Amino acid sequence: MGKLIFDIETVGEDFNAYDETTKNILTRWINKEGISDEERSAKIDEVRDGLGLSPLTGQIVAIGVLDYDKIKGGVYFQAPGESVAEKQIDGINYLAGSEKEILEKFWGVVSHYQEFVSFNGRGFDAPYLMIRSAVHKIKPTKDLMSNRYLNSQKFDCKHYDLMDLLSFYGVTQNRGRGLHMYCRAFGITSPKTDGHCGEDVGKLFKDNKFMEIAEYNAKDLYATRGLFEYWEKYLKF
Repeated sequence: MGKLIFDIETVGEDFNAYDETTKNILTRWINKEGISDEERSAKIDEVRDGLGLSPLTGQIVAIGVLDYDKIKGGVYFQAPGESVAEKQIDGINYLAGSEKEILEKFWGVVSHYQEFVSFNGRGFDAPYLMIRSAVHKIKPTKDLMSNRYLNSQKFDCKHYDLMDLLSFYGVTQNRGRGLHMYCRAFGITSPKTDGHCGEDVGKLFKDNKFMEIAEYNAKDLYATRGLFEYWEKYLKF
């Protein structure tokens, strides 16, 4: 059975739509700093920009999967208010749906695999997927968070988190350990070379550029595949 690479893109909710209790919880640390109104406004903007980083204040707008051996997969993405026809580009099937629908599609694909590859999947993607699935009352088909260390993970769910593996489980310094920097060091095409990065997803979503998000997600998959191939050939024991 082959390996499945996965990656997600997320966006935050509308801060202005929150109830006052939620707003206060998210910003009370700012109010304690005794800063100027201008500085406070800037910090609130930082809070708004970071809402997509938590499954409690954000949602998944794209989930990408790629079969490592076949180099074929899919990107399941949200396109609210638009009718987007299913299409296939370079072995990637693009399919639009609601957050619940794309999560159901993802877990359906996951059920057919026993090995998974991600970059920072244990630190971000997997817990985000599991919490958002619980929000929609969807039961995950695999425990992608079973254990951090490969030799103690469940036999039917081995998760290769390349951020862990390439940093030797956090032994190396955190600075400069992102996907782009590893791709740059190993001569792998980075998904950021076209000018987009994960921080742009919120604006792209707001501007209804849903297909751009999906295509960016696909580039993350290919970059992660290249990194895993490099790790397996030169660093795996």
